[in-house]
Amino acid sequence: MAVEVILLERIENLGQMGDVVKVRPGFARNFLLPQQKALRANKANRALYEAQRAQLEAENLKRRQEAEQVSGKIEGLQVTVIRQAGDNGQLYGSVTGRDIADAVTVSGATIGRSQVILDRPIKMLGLHPVRVRLHPEVAVEVSINVARSEAEAELQAKAGRFVSSDEQQAAEEAAEAELEAAAEEAAAAAEAAEREAAGETADEADEDSEERSA
Repeated sequence: MAVEVILLERIENLGQMGDVVKVRPGFARNFLLPQQKALRANKANRALYEAQRAQLEAENLKRRQEAEQVSGKIEGLQVTVIRQAGDNGQLYGSVTGRDIADAVTVSGATIGRSQVILDRPIKMLGLHPVRVRLHPEVAVEVSINVARSEAEAELQAKAGRFVSSDEQQAAEEAAEAELEAAAEEAAAAAEAAEREAAGETADEADEDSEERSA
């Protein structure tokens, strides 16, 4: 049987602050009430909410403004998490909400594990979009670049996806070939410059010889 509660903040897919909604008893008992996100919708609590409405709304506005300031720092942020994995990209462990919170915090914006919206742990290499809820009304998306090394993370960032071992090897070979081609081109240019310089020197010598003969 559902119970009625008064929401003290916006709850996604449920309602806004001040709404009276029906929820499952377990959800109210285990989450909304102990986390002080709602009050039981009885006569006394309705009167209490109305008496404190202005203060609650003011506090909520302040927290939202602070969250919006932080959101500007981390919206679209990409952070790297290094993990061991097989050639197929499967992680030997996983990346959890706590790992993501720690990585974002290291990047300069402190967030808590509970603010990371992650349905299940990340278990594959690659780029993973993850939502971070800074406030009930403010959420941003960050990108988690899970790789075996910083070099691999850089490749994935450029490709925008998981890069397999075969692709990495091909990329390395292509880079080496490009370097060799650049070196050969530079050597050819230097050789041409030397020949040109030698030709000019020979022309000058001929001119000097002609002047002496005259």
